Amino acid sequence: MLRPAFTRLALAAGLTLLAAPAFAHGGHGGGFAAGFLHPVGGADHVLAMLAVGLWAAFRGGKAILGWPAAFVAAMLGGFALAPFLGALPGLEAMVTSTVILLGGALALGFRAPVAAGAVLVALAGLAHGYAHGLEMEGNALAFGGGFALATSALHGAGIALGLGLTRLASSRLLQAAGGLVAAAGLALAMA
Repeated sequence: MLRPAFTRLALAAGLTLLAAPAFAHGGHGGGFAAGFLHPVGGADHVLAMLAVGLWAAFRGGKAILGWPAAFVAAMLGGFALAPFLGALPGLEAMVTSTVILLGGALALGFRAPVAAGAVLVALAGLAHGYAHGLEMEGNALAFGGGFALATSALHGAGIALGLGLTRLASSRLLQAAGGLVAAAGLALAMA
């Protein structure tokens, strides 16, 4: 059984994420610090990256490390390709849809095969990385390194939260967290 204080803390954290600016896209300064701080600047990024960790924890096994690694690798690939390929129509909608899809997969209790989940997560990472590659200014290597490290940390936080929720209650609470992520994604899409 969850303690009421933990439940209130989780609710407050979720509402704080909803109050953050939906999109942190715009010109990014270069450098490691700018890259590291960027993922926490917008709810779309925080929610998607936490959702990867939560869903990986729900799936368990090789997904716990494999899915976050697939996201980060594809994100860096998208980041590198974007300056060469240029703008894509609907990119912001793609980024927001990753929040809805990842949260929805968890909410529905979808235990994807590890390889299939890795492909889905990698596609989400590709969209996030591409969006930032278009807007990057300055030192792309340093920014990308900071961005990858912060993304990995957010995945780790999602995994830790997911494993903790599972130990404290059951996977149903973890699925409820996925529902909150998907609902927040829908709110971002309508904003």
